[in-house]
Amino acid sequence: MKSLLLGALLMSGMVSAASAATGVLSQKNLSLDLADKLAQQVLQVCAKDNYSVAVTVVDRAGTPLVIKRMDNAGPHTLEASRMKAFTALSTKNASDNVMKSAQSNAGAANLRDIPGFLLLAGGVPIKSGEQVIGAVGVGGAPGGHLDQACALDALKSMQKEFTAA
Repeated sequence: MKSLLLGALLMSGMVSAASAATGVLSQKNLSLDLADKLAQQVLQVCAKDNYSVAVTVVDRAGTPLVIKRMDNAGPHTLEASRMKAFTALSTKNASDNVMKSAQSNAGAANLRDIPGFLLLAGGVPIKSGEQVIGAVGVGGAPGGHLDQACALDALKSMQKEFTAA
């Protein structure tokens, strides 16, 4: 009788564990407050080098949370920053790495045809631990590598806030 009861308990535990694995997911995401702080930090970093840029911060679903454009940044920088952020989020990789892959690998060349992708440096995924919780994209500095440097410097200065998330 005890073994029958124990077996029933074990089976019910396995069923509930299996249903939990296929049910509701719990995921980290980027808050509006943290996204705004990051965007402001990017603008400050870029301003130190006299770059007029736009910055977009997207959440884990690719939805823009914050879009900011500095005075004198070109109108194209808004869309460029959004697309760079989306590219980094979608691939979970810096957009310059995606660009290099598309350039050096014939099998990846069609990445440029994915709607919303921009294969230029300046997009960086935002991680909390190993989870990608969003991305930041920067456009408008005199070179994508400089856009990306602004994003990376801003992320580095706020790293503690992302690991606490």
